[in-house]
Amino acid sequence: MDTTEFQGGTPPGAGSYFRSTSEERSIALGPIKEVSAQKLARGLAWFSFALGAAELLAPRTVASLGGIKIRRTWLMRLLGLREIASGALILSQGRRPALGVWSRVAGDAMDIAALTAAVFALPSNKAAAALGAANVLAVTATDIACARELSRQQGLMTEEGALRARKSIAISQPPHAVYEFWRRFENLSTFMYHLDSVRTLSATRSRWVVKAPAGTRVEWDAEIIADEPGRFLAWRSLPGADVANSGSVRFEALPGARGTLVRVDLQYSPPGHVAGAAVALLFNRSPRQQIDDDLRRLKQVLETGEVIRSDGSPEGTGTVKQCPARPHAA
Repeated sequence: MDTTEFQGGTPPGAGSYFRSTSEERSIALGPIKEVSAQKLARGLAWFSFALGAAELLAPRTVASLGGIKIRRTWLMRLLGLREIASGALILSQGRRPALGVWSRVAGDAMDIAALTAAVFALPSNKAAAALGAANVLAVTATDIACARELSRQQGLMTEEGALRARKSIAISQPPHAVYEFWRRFENLSTFMYHLDSVRTLSATRSRWVVKAPAGTRVEWDAEIIADEPGRFLAWRSLPGADVANSGSVRFEALPGARGTLVRVDLQYSPPGHVAGAAVALLFNRSPRQQIDDDLRRLKQVLETGEVIRSDGSPEGTGTVKQCPARPHAA
C-alpha cells in the first residue's frame, strides 16, 4: 500500500492536543467559511489579473496612486508579472487553491517592502503613500485569512496556524515489531532525514535535535503523553521548545497477518508563525511532504534493513545506507 492521508478521528489518550476532522471543520477563521473562502480566492485571482495588467500597462499611474513618483518602470512591471502569475496559480488549483493564495501573501510582502523602500528613496506624497500602505495591508490581511482557511480545509494547517500532516503506510512487519523499533527513539534518525539525533532522558522524556536551513540546528525536549505498547504512541514538545510540536503514531494490524498499517498525525508551529508556515508550504517543506518521505524510508528500513538513496541523495548517487537496527518478523 502506498502512502496516503489518514482521515481518522482524535487519537485516544492524546487529550486536547488533537481535534477530529469534523471538529476542525466546525471552526472558521473569522467570517470566512468553506464556500466563501473558495469564492474569495477566485475573486483574489481576478483582482491579481487586474492589478497585474495595470502595473504592466500603466506602471507610473499605479505608482502615483500610491503617492510615489518613479523614474524607471521595470520594478513595477515585475510586480505586475508576479500578480498575474499568482492569479493564474489560484485558478489552476481548482476548489481549494491554498498554495496559490499563499503566493499572493508572499507577493504582498514584496509590495510592502517595495513601497516602504520607495517612500524613503523617491519623491513621494506622504499622505497618499500612507493611504496606499493601508490598502496594501488590508489586502494582505484578507489574503492571509483566505489562505489559512483554505489550508485548514485541506488539512495543511490547524485553525491556530500550525502546520499539520496525516499520513499512513503499510509495512510488512507485525505491529509489535514496528512499535518497538519506533519506540526506541534513537532509531528515528535512520529514516527521518531532517532529524539529527534523539537522546532518551527518562522513560517518558527525550531530547530532539533537528537540522534546520543554513546548517543550523533546532532543539527541544519532548514528553510521551500516551503509550499503548504495540498499538499507539503520542508525544508533545515541552515549553521553551525552539519549534512547538505534537504528534502521534498508531500501529494497526492488517487483515490476514499481512503486516502493519502505520498512521502518523503531526503538527508543529514553524519559526515565524504564519510567515514561516507560508514559506514551508510554498517551497514544499511542509510536514506532509517530509512525513511522506520518512515513511517510505521507514518501510525500506523495516522490510529490507537499508535505505537505498536516489540520484539526488545528499549522500551520493546510488548510495545504500545500512540500518543495523532491523526488527525480525514474528
